[in-house]
Amino acid sequence: MASYLDQYGAGHEQRAKRNKLILIVVLTVIIGGGALYFGLRNYRQKSRIKEFVELLQKHDYTSAYSLWGCTESKPCKDYAYDRFLSDWGPKSQYSQIASYSITRARACGSGVIVSVDLGQREERFWVEGSDMVIGYSPWSVCPAR
Repeated sequence: MASYLDQYGAGHEQRAKRNKLILIVVLTVIIGGGALYFGLRNYRQKSRIKEFVELLQKHDYTSAYSLWGCTESKPCKDYAYDRFLSDWGPKSQYSQIASYSITRARACGSGVIVSVDLGQREERFWVEGSDMVIGYSPWSVCPAR
């Protein structure tokens, strides 16, 4: 005849295994989610800069200029198309971009500062978060608030 103490502790072992499994799953989700967040948080802005540089490599300057929120028919007040061409066009130092790499992207206020190594030098761009318009970064690092 079995005594009532024969099953003593059996439920505790199952509960301990289940709690350990839950803890491992929760920690994995937290660590994985954090890694994804920090790895992908500026993905859209980096993609916008990649698109800009690839348009320059294809010598499609009108499309590249439109990423700055400007067009030839309606140029930006402070950055006319001819000035854009002198900075990025066929006669500029960036006329032949063989390779590039995005070295850093830092969120700063309403946008992201994206640093790009263009081979000849490193350039910092500002990508506004709301409308994804590109511009030159006014800062090398985000100013203290």
